[in-house]
Amino acid sequence: MAAVSNSGIWQPLFVLVALCFLIWGGFKGRAFLICLLISLVLTDRVTNGLKAAVDRHRPKQVQSARMVEMQRTHPAFLTLFKQPTIRHSDERDRNRSGPSFPSGHTANNTVIAMCCTLFFGRRGAWYWLVTLAVGWSRIYLGAHWPSDVVATVLLAIGETLLILGLCEVVWRSLGRKFAPRVYEKHPALIVDLTPTRE
Repeated sequence: MAAVSNSGIWQPLFVLVALCFLIWGGFKGRAFLICLLISLVLTDRVTNGLKAAVDRHRPKQVQSARMVEMQRTHPAFLTLFKQPTIRHSDERDRNRSGPSFPSGHTANNTVIAMCCTLFFGRRGAWYWLVTLAVGWSRIYLGAHWPSDVVATVLLAIGETLLILGLCEVVWRSLGRKFAPRVYEKHPALIVDLTPTRE
């Protein structure tokens, strides 16, 4: 669970996948990447704003919760081969973490799952398993209450739909004007509107 929650371990994989989309993904892959980055940046702003406004304490800050701490290594993925430290939270942990709601980990992975689903359909929907694992890991590690994770998923779904809808509107208005040749082949970012031949 600690490894699932440790974003540093998975960053090289995400960078590699992003480069693949950028180089070999064609229009759809690049559109996905751009929309995903915009969605992540805007959702992160909302998440940080809500954390400051709600200021909800984490479970490990108000009660004794199991904590699994992985050893610091460089590169980060080497921590998978080290023995983690398992302890229960105490007074030292009261001020070590920021507010609990919403969950940044869950929000980011929900955004990725929504973008993958909308751009790539059933194949992209497999990413929801990652989102589920990350959400559960945050509860397991005492970093978030179950209600934090559930509410964050719903919030992030709504935010992503709104942001992708705005991206679609911007593309349809500006793409036609500034990139007419590309727009003629790809009149929509997310849904393929080109007629299929039977």
